[in-house]
Amino acid sequence: MSQIKFGTDGWRAIMAEDFTFHNLERVAQAAATHWKSNPAPNTEPKVIVGYDRRFLSDQFAQRTAQIFAGNGFTVTLTHEPTPTPAVSLAVRELRAAGGVMITASHNPPAFNGFKLKAFYGGSAEPAICQAVEAALDHEPVKSLNFSDGIGAKRIAIRNLRVPHYRAVSRLVDFRLIAKSKLHFAHDALFGVGAGCFDELLAGTQCRVTTLNAAHDPLFGGLNPEPIARNYGPSAAFLKKHPHDICLVTDGDADRIGGMDGRGNPLSTHQLICLLLHHFIVNRRNRGRVVKALTTTSMVDKICAAHALELVETGVGFKYICAEMLKGDVLLGFEESGGIGFPGHIPERDGILAGLMLLEMLATERLPLSKLLGRLVKEFGPHHYARIDTRFPLEKRGTLMDFCVKHPPSRLLKSPIAQIKSYDGVKFLAEDGSWLMLRGSGTEPILRIYAEAKSAADANKLLRLGVRLTDGV
Repeated sequence: MSQIKFGTDGWRAIMAEDFTFHNLERVAQAAATHWKSNPAPNTEPKVIVGYDRRFLSDQFAQRTAQIFAGNGFTVTLTHEPTPTPAVSLAVRELRAAGGVMITASHNPPAFNGFKLKAFYGGSAEPAICQAVEAALDHEPVKSLNFSDGIGAKRIAIRNLRVPHYRAVSRLVDFRLIAKSKLHFAHDALFGVGAGCFDELLAGTQCRVTTLNAAHDPLFGGLNPEPIARNYGPSAAFLKKHPHDICLVTDGDADRIGGMDGRGNPLSTHQLICLLLHHFIVNRRNRGRVVKALTTTSMVDKICAAHALELVETGVGFKYICAEMLKGDVLLGFEESGGIGFPGHIPERDGILAGLMLLEMLATERLPLSKLLGRLVKEFGPHHYARIDTRFPLEKRGTLMDFCVKHPPSRLLKSPIAQIKSYDGVKFLAEDGSWLMLRGSGTEPILRIYAEAKSAADANKLLRLGVRLTDGV
């Protein structure tokens, strides 16, 4: 049988190869076995199941619901493809044992996935994922016929979008946004975020143009990941039809990206820094700031300028979630566009992040170019770059050891000031530039990240990263 391994956020695999109904049943049964044996305090034997727009996702979700119902759980199944944060919110609000989201997020169309959500409404911590892996095949698959489950009220089909809309609307200055007259675009990348901002802002003075909203399991030939190489058609549209901003959500709408009103891409790092500045200066909020170590060092400078504690974690929102559960977190974020907000679930939420960016624009009443220029003037230029290269899994450990024992003496012309090796290897130079190598958790891919004062220098650092792999 296929090996099933959880990565940074659940289990993902190619459909009809490893992601099959048989393997889905094994994973669902393992999760049911774990939650039956380890009920969290103050929870009920309930499970929330949601799904995205991928091929067969609705049927994978229905089969998952049948298995949890067969194991004695009461199951709430979303009535249509639904954003992941709406599922996570329902887990917490309904005091469920946990939740499952059938999605491969930003992966290519051939993939699907099984995201585990813990009782607190966030990504399952590593211990839970390991326990579910350990429970694989310990019990035969138990299942309840779907129509019987509906008739016995063991499976209920429910709209989870509306409660999520209510929750996120309360966390922003919705009245300010509603009367702002902002004219913005939303590129849904053919994912479940399509229509969310139209529905949220219906009847307000905002005008929303939704792009790539069709339900297309092939995602229009793109990957539903909010990065510049997937923005081409929407960027061309915005050049002809300028807006105030274009928000971009990924396949399951838990992450945010963006473009300015004329189709120029905004990095997730720029969006993170804009929101951090907004929370500190405009909202006058305080608290710990949590970032994954692949995130821009401009965050470090902003925190230092405002005397805020900064906590750095490994890659994967589950680590940020763990810090959010401790409390007193102002914002938590990762390089891939996942942002967590106080007073909400300990989970990334692309819809709420989009609303917060609208609140920022409604508050500032300045164009994005000026807001970004202000950050650069105060904290200096920060140019980020990343490449993914094929690299054998069996050589990963050797490469990391080599990098720690034989680091470059300098990055560009600046001496190395620090080396971090708790999740990959990250070299930090005295001038603030950095280079990092880190392997994918489940694929033979090496990710190389860099940041410097210019785009040309960031790319030079990437080439240095590639040369380091030649030593293994």
